[in-house]
Amino acid sequence: MRNLKKVEADLIAELLKDKVNTQDILENLPKLLVEEMSDGGMGSLKFIMNDGKKHSFYKEIAEITLLDIDGVPVSFAINLDESGNIFELDVFKSDFSKLKKFPIQPYIVIK
Repeated sequence: MRNLKKVEADLIAELLKDKVNTQDILENLPKLLVEEMSDGGMGSLKFIMNDGKKHSFYKEIAEITLLDIDGVPVSFAINLDESGNIFELDVFKSDFSKLKKFPIQPYIVIK
């Protein structure tokens, strides 16, 4: 368990900046704890809620596709739980390889 890295928080903030009802998430980003997920090194993160409740995926609210430094497309998606809390940063690299470098601003979005 760890705090978000600055590059992770920056990307999440970028994804959520124009979304409705995400101000609470954005304000609390520096305090949120995450666990790295077993995804073959792609970089997915599960957010830890210390409320004793079991949380589960509800819906995706934001997604962006960027290129890794090796030119392979990578999808970054923000998922919420059933209570509207941030649940995970789902990272999927299209060739299933490990993420070489977490993206930094300015983001070059591919469609």
